[in-house]
Amino acid sequence: MWAVESTPVNILAIESSCDDTAVAILQNGNILCNLVASQKIHAAWGGVVPELASRAHQQNIVPLVDAALKQSNIKKEQLSAIAFTSGPGLIGSLLVGVSFAKSFAMGLNIPIIEVNHMQAHIMAHFIDKPFPPFPFLCLTVSGGHTMITKVNDYFDSELIGKTTDDAAGEAFDKAAKILNLPYPGGPMIDQFAKDGNPKAFVFPQPNIPNYDYSFSGLKTAYLYFVQNHVKANPHFIEENLSDICASIQYSIIHHLLKKLLRAADDFEIKEIAIAGGVSANTGLRNAIEELGIKNDWNTYIPKFEYCTDNAAMIAITAYHKYMIGDFAHQSVSPHAR
Repeated sequence: MWAVESTPVNILAIESSCDDTAVAILQNGNILCNLVASQKIHAAWGGVVPELASRAHQQNIVPLVDAALKQSNIKKEQLSAIAFTSGPGLIGSLLVGVSFAKSFAMGLNIPIIEVNHMQAHIMAHFIDKPFPPFPFLCLTVSGGHTMITKVNDYFDSELIGKTTDDAAGEAFDKAAKILNLPYPGGPMIDQFAKDGNPKAFVFPQPNIPNYDYSFSGLKTAYLYFVQNHVKANPHFIEENLSDICASIQYSIIHHLLKKLLRAADDFEIKEIAIAGGVSANTGLRNAIEELGIKNDWNTYIPKFEYCTDNAAMIAITAYHKYMIGDFAHQSVSPHAR
């Protein structure tokens, strides 16, 4: 059984769930360093290639950890624990981070802390003040997940809504691919949407009960819309690119916030947060702030660097687990879902 010392608590955190190798160092709840090594190779393939991602993690992880320790002015002997993402994610990528964390911790004779990637996105709200008070609702939106969670405490939450098929982030990326925009497509949609009219084109809104989401029908309608217009006018995309991006972005965001608004009303909660990679989308960030003002919400939006995959969110989650002595066993294995 590991003993939790008083101070300082120095945690090295590793995030390797997809195609970004990320390392952070935290001391007593404060992020000292947050580094990310992005993998550019996937752009040529129009999406993440799992085998290439895991190989790149192997190349990046040691020099990135070394750089983080130096930048934080922390010696490895001063580390209190090693934290890592255990899932969900690409199994090969996760294996690199988990294996490194376990071996590094074993060599230093310190505990390891496993962190759920999606829980960490929510916990990113406790990196910088103001922290959302409990309970709060968190809309977590990424390339693989879309969900509404009622957060009662750090490690007590209820999933009240989720996507029944595709995630909002995937919808953004597929919408960009149909327009032949480069990977990653979601940020490109956001960029062009800033100069477009969000009401220029109307796409059907999914009709899903309760607080759940669906994006497959919207994607199909959008695909046929673009194909039919291109048949009639081969230059349709280039002539209307900004308006198309603004319109599909508006449709996705409207679907997201309509369910969030319903949940906030039903649960009578006015503390509202967003998290995940898509929370970096400026259209969503602006829309949640406007909706917050209209409905007298207190809204919480992470800094851009804490929206996409990062190790700071792993570190802050691990810190709170460390303080209650929630450590993992060396036999822990990563999980893709």
